[in-house]
Amino acid sequence: MAEQPLKPPLQKPPGYRDPAAPGKPVVRPPQRKPVLPASFQPRKKRRNWCRTCCCFLVVFFILLSLAVAIAGGIFYLWFEPKLPVFHLQSLRIPRFNVTVKPDGTYLDAGTVVRIEVKNPNGKLELYYGGTHVDVTAWGDTELGTKDVGGFTQGKGNTTSLKVETTVKNQLVDDGIGRRLKNGYKSKELVVNIEGKTHVGYIVQGVKIGTAEVGVFCGGVSLKKLDSGDMPKCSLDLLQWYHPH
Repeated sequence: MAEQPLKPPLQKPPGYRDPAAPGKPVVRPPQRKPVLPASFQPRKKRRNWCRTCCCFLVVFFILLSLAVAIAGGIFYLWFEPKLPVFHLQSLRIPRFNVTVKPDGTYLDAGTVVRIEVKNPNGKLELYYGGTHVDVTAWGDTELGTKDVGGFTQGKGNTTSLKVETTVKNQLVDDGIGRRLKNGYKSKELVVNIEGKTHVGYIVQGVKIGTAEVGVFCGGVSLKKLDSGDMPKCSLDLLQWYHPH
């Protein structure tokens, strides 16, 4: 009997996997770190330190301002500080010549001014820095300037300052020269005295802060001054500063 031919082996289909074969290890993708929102991200310590420092400085300056305000209030209530009072005590013009020359009109004049300075403080001394004084007639004609040295004034004290000024061969307008000459003869001439000084307080020998003060005296005629009137000078507080 003839043998039958062998059947060809069956072909495995594509993608076939033998269940009995050992499995290959599965490679898993690396885990990614979760991305947190910006508000959840940890902040740097440097930023926290800067914020703490700024908060500390703000609190410090607030407390310092409160302390200064309280100290100033206590100082004001206890000492009741007042600015000095100035009066134009007297004004003399011993020399006043208006000369007309071929090349113009010239003024020679000399003034003697006394200013009364009163310290109205019963608990505080006052000190004054150097004072610059300017004397003018009718506000625009120069009669001379003078620098007065500083001084200290006791509690409730009254001081008289003497200021002498001169001008020589000062050229003036012809019309102004005639007006000055006539005003001097009739005593209708109006003289102004302006000064600038520094005034401060003294507590137990210690200087407390100083104010730059402008002083204006005058604006009255010679006739009125000769009657014995002592007009009060006005004060302008120009600027506060601390003494060196």
